[in-house]
Amino acid sequence: MSTPLRSLLDEPRPSAPPVRVGRDWALVASVVVLAVLEGALRPDLPLPVLSVVLVVALAPLLLWRRTHPFAVVAATFGLIAVVDVVLVAVDAPALDVYALLYVLLLPYSLFRWGSGREAVAGLAIILVPATLAVVVSWTGFAEAIGGFAVLVASVALGWAVRSQHGARERWLEQAKAQERVLLARELHDTVAHHVSAIAIHAQAGRALAATGPAAPLEALEVIEVEASRTLAEMRAMVRVLRNEAPVEYAPQPGVADLERLAGASPAGPRVEVTVSDDLAALPAAIDAAVFRIAQEAVTNALRHARNASLVDVRVAGDRSSVSLVVRDDGDPGVPDPVPEAGFGLTGMSERALLLGGVCQAGPCPGRGWAVSATLPLQVPA
Repeated sequence: MSTPLRSLLDEPRPSAPPVRVGRDWALVASVVVLAVLEGALRPDLPLPVLSVVLVVALAPLLLWRRTHPFAVVAATFGLIAVVDVVLVAVDAPALDVYALLYVLLLPYSLFRWGSGREAVAGLAIILVPATLAVVVSWTGFAEAIGGFAVLVASVALGWAVRSQHGARERWLEQAKAQERVLLARELHDTVAHHVSAIAIHAQAGRALAATGPAAPLEALEVIEVEASRTLAEMRAMVRVLRNEAPVEYAPQPGVADLERLAGASPAGPRVEVTVSDDLAALPAAIDAAVFRIAQEAVTNALRHARNASLVDVRVAGDRSSVSLVVRDDGDPGVPDPVPEAGFGLTGMSERALLLGGVCQAGPCPGRGWAVSATLPLQVPA
């Protein structure tokens, strides 16, 4: 079996076909009315009673053309084929009722909503009365080719709409997957930052325990706040990653929230944040990206900058872009230990790149390590 045919036969039915709607009932009513009018007003209609009864009897099947496309095709074209054979056997004139043209909707529905196997089997059923009609009412090659061309057009349109809808569904699934990756990165950034703060305050509390009893209590209070915030944010994101029902979220943190990164433990580097005054109305995506890049850079500095005493965070902007620089004054050389593989520096670079900007990280001249990012104020479409 050829690959295209196998691919067609293995095609499943599209999920969740639309149920019957008002226009379906209007379509059935229109077909019935047109059949009755044709039977009453068309003097040259052969077998008018049989023609009208056949159309009126088959018209209600249109209501199930999407949910049961193969059954509707088999019933409609099977009955038409039986009637044609009987008429030929008794030497009666062939059916020629214009209202019966509505059956051209059925090949479209078959290839739009049926499975691959249903489409192939249904097409074989359709070709029986179609071929009989051509043979019995032969009027020349032009009419025969035209009739089959209309049938092929109905089939092609149904398959084209199906393919377009399938491509859109695949695109939506890819978008959901990408969004989940972004949420995973958000989860990593948030948890890494808060856990680093917890570890630093725990170290500070232990180091200062000998100097005074108040220091461990203050450290525990900070640890409690950081742990509670981490759990809340982590649970909210995990619900989304598990495809559970939407939950209420706090607004995405932005430049205005950078002060949350300031004020490290006495046992670790001090974090200072400086933000220029002209960054009050950043686009939401840029605003969130600046915060997340700064958060990741500060987290890396707190964890890996050796003998650092200061982590300096500076954000400034102009009419076209916003720039972020996070610099520590740790020992020169590669941070120790080398960060494990993960989102980290790669995630910061990807964030900037997705928004049309750039993010770089490397050692500073003399001492320390710096992360610098520049993002445009206009988010690319």
